[in-house]
Amino acid sequence: MELEQEMGTTPIQLAGTSNEKPKGHPRGLWVLFGTELWERFGYYLMVGIFFLYLIDPKSHGGKGFDTKMAADLVGSYIALVYLTPFIGGLIADRYLGYRKAIIVGGALLALGYYTLALPGDTAMYCALLFIIVGNGFFKPNISTLLGNIYNREDLKPKKDVAYSIFYMGINLGAFACNFVAAYLRNNYGWGYAFAAAGVGMTIALVWFIIGMRHVKDGDIKKKMEKEDMPMSKILGSVFLPAAIAAVIGWFMKNIIGHPIFGTPSNDAFMFACIPIIIFYIGLYVRATKEDKRGLGALFAFFIVSIVFWVIYNQNSTGLTIWADQYTSRKMPEAMVPYTKPFGMIQIASTEPQDVTKVDEYFRAIPDANGHTIQEKGIDPYFQNLPKEQWPASGKEQLISTEIFQSINPFFIVLFTPLVVGLFTWLAKRKREPNTPVKIGLGMWIAGLSSLLMIFAVMSVNIYHSKTEMYWIISTYALFTVGELLISPVGLSMVSKLAPARLTALMMGAWFLVNAIAGKVAGLMATFWDTFIDKKYYFMILVIAAAIAGSIMFAMSKWLAKIVREKTGAN
Repeated sequence: MELEQEMGTTPIQLAGTSNEKPKGHPRGLWVLFGTELWERFGYYLMVGIFFLYLIDPKSHGGKGFDTKMAADLVGSYIALVYLTPFIGGLIADRYLGYRKAIIVGGALLALGYYTLALPGDTAMYCALLFIIVGNGFFKPNISTLLGNIYNREDLKPKKDVAYSIFYMGINLGAFACNFVAAYLRNNYGWGYAFAAAGVGMTIALVWFIIGMRHVKDGDIKKKMEKEDMPMSKILGSVFLPAAIAAVIGWFMKNIIGHPIFGTPSNDAFMFACIPIIIFYIGLYVRATKEDKRGLGALFAFFIVSIVFWVIYNQNSTGLTIWADQYTSRKMPEAMVPYTKPFGMIQIASTEPQDVTKVDEYFRAIPDANGHTIQEKGIDPYFQNLPKEQWPASGKEQLISTEIFQSINPFFIVLFTPLVVGLFTWLAKRKREPNTPVKIGLGMWIAGLSSLLMIFAVMSVNIYHSKTEMYWIISTYALFTVGELLISPVGLSMVSKLAPARLTALMMGAWFLVNAIAGKVAGLMATFWDTFIDKKYYFMILVIAAAIAGSIMFAMSKWLAKIVREKTGAN
């Protein structure tokens, strides 16, 4: 999952919680730790099963969407959930303050998850709206609040350790949530699983409200400076043009006869991003000479990291499809008694049931109106499993697909001490690579994780046999190493390099990068069915990562110099 601190050379350690002892961490850290843990529990629970819910046949309680429609909606959701922090951070900066923004955002998130548990398309789209807006208020401001608390002189040296503790909360929530989701959806239905996300968000909200007096020192409203753009001007020159651009993008299909980016929603989003990107360019142009260096370094990092986040968001799109349809998920009989209580078991049956009609390449066959056709058939899991491997009982106990979403946070917790220990060892010998070099290496390693998937595709005929689980597990393991080199620097670099009055706004820019990458990942997945040979799908990611990593290496000396100037660190 995403990491929310800068990786330094200090090993991760848990310090005391007293606000008065100079050696400890303030209580506010633990308030934010618990809040983020439960909020991320809800977020990753929902996003981990959302695609599966959309493609699940209606007879199983799902929506019965085809891959293209499901990927388009998931990509749009991920994009918008990371786009709204742009305005949420700005409103908190100037008007609401961070604590109020977090409470408003948390309430909307909880409402959204509970609404998603209700049946019907109207409830689903209303729920997504609540979640998208709620995340805009919540996500950038809790990270900013943590950074503000540690801007105090006696706490500045502990900022990296604080972010390390903070991200451990994220990954604990991200790891545990998938077991809860699998248990509830397999035993009670999708609605109960989505409601559990709402319960997690409710706990986060209550925890924050009870302890928010401990974070009041970080709740600082920024005064407008002469370089700042008034809110009215932002609405008029950014959001109005973005709305107009989105409408134009939506109707591009009618204007030129076909969508530019595959679907009308893709076109609408990409067009809407243009005015927002122009706004950030203007922010840079109007900045003072001193501020430009920090902003320039941030923007360079943001642009290159888009490729990383496209690969990361395959977790909710391409890799979810792979785990669900192309991976052998049979649970060993000896493991069933130990795994079943944890919600890891999904039952697949060869008995006739309503399923989506597909062709020989698992592409949904639409009717005259473009809707999927339902027919009687076996569970989709068996469609590329040779009959001699079908269970004699007619039922197979499988590892639930969403459990694969827990592999990444598991490896993060496992690998973090090892990676930090390696850099500590190198630092003592004055051989530790600087931050830009780490990012370049991380980009290449992320690309290698996609290269593993190419080998997985080549290992069998995926339309007649399933691949072994070790391919996707190895892919997640390798990707996690790359993630540990890239993701940690994001929010901490914003906190250190952005001008103080623009901190939350630049947090919004960081999430805009995630938004664009999320939409691109969804866009790629809408073309999943057109890649008959799936290795070309993953090859795009390999090539993109190789290019992005090379660009980062080329800029490494310039970026490292600015980081040293602003932070005194390498």
